[in-house]
Amino acid sequence: MFRWDRNRGLDPQTDFEQIYRNVMIYDFPWDLNQALSFALFRTYAVPSIGALLSETRGFDDTQKRYDDTGILLERPMVCGFDSDEGKTAIRRINQMHRSYDISNDDLRYVLATFVVVPKRWVDDYGWRRLTYDEVTASVNYYRKLGRHMNIKDIPETYEGFADLLDSYEAQHFAFDEGGRRVADMTMELMTTFYPRPFRSAVRVFSLALMDRPLLDAFGYSEPPAVVVALSRGAMRLRAAVLRAFPPRLRPKPFEKNRRMKSYAPGNITTAALGTFPTCPVHTDMDATAEAIA
Repeated sequence: MFRWDRNRGLDPQTDFEQIYRNVMIYDFPWDLNQALSFALFRTYAVPSIGALLSETRGFDDTQKRYDDTGILLERPMVCGFDSDEGKTAIRRINQMHRSYDISNDDLRYVLATFVVVPKRWVDDYGWRRLTYDEVTASVNYYRKLGRHMNIKDIPETYEGFADLLDSYEAQHFAFDEGGRRVADMTMELMTTFYPRPFRSAVRVFSLALMDRPLLDAFGYSEPPAVVVALSRGAMRLRAAVLRAFPPRLRPKPFEKNRRMKSYAPGNITTAALGTFPTCPVHTDMDATAEAIA
């Protein structure tokens, strides 16, 4: 079976959870993990998001934040929205978000990054492009997640999500000391995934994959053009090599990723993940948290 036939016969309107699961843990586990991390990274460039993350000090233990976020986002995808683990993960996400006065617009934007950034990443650096059905499945998957989070006015199509993301970033990207602090801590964490002698190069390589508006929002200097070309060329060379590989037969979820260091695989209590603020500022997300409790 060819790798791109894995979702053949599945309907992106009704089987979107299975299609998205196959794409995430079989076809593009590394790429989509990178893309979703990059999606969250982009949100720090919106001052209302970056400043809040800095003020609440949720990134002081950056590794744990990275691990908890990856696991909580993965649980509904791997186990299903209606499973006990999926419901617990969404409940935890809602409990954390409803503790702060987060606008619906910011929540919609974050949701849009989960849909748009992975597609654009795979288009640029994946061993193949996502199919129309896979993109549609991703849209339907995140629309369902958004409904569980009681997010209002969610786009109905990929084009709607892309327009939302681009317009929101054009309007809101700006430098903020808190956002820069969170970005720096995240960049530092990413370098620790590689041997110490390569960490400076990893930082430059990461900057070379960023677009100019994102670099400007954080106050980062753009690497030289030759470094940008070599870095992006290396990513496309990787994709060309992967096209010759046989299909992946075993799933590769985030929980089994070597970059996840806070917990032993198989020994994770979903209800204990994340932060537990003591002075919540309630929002309209409360209703959803109660509904899925």
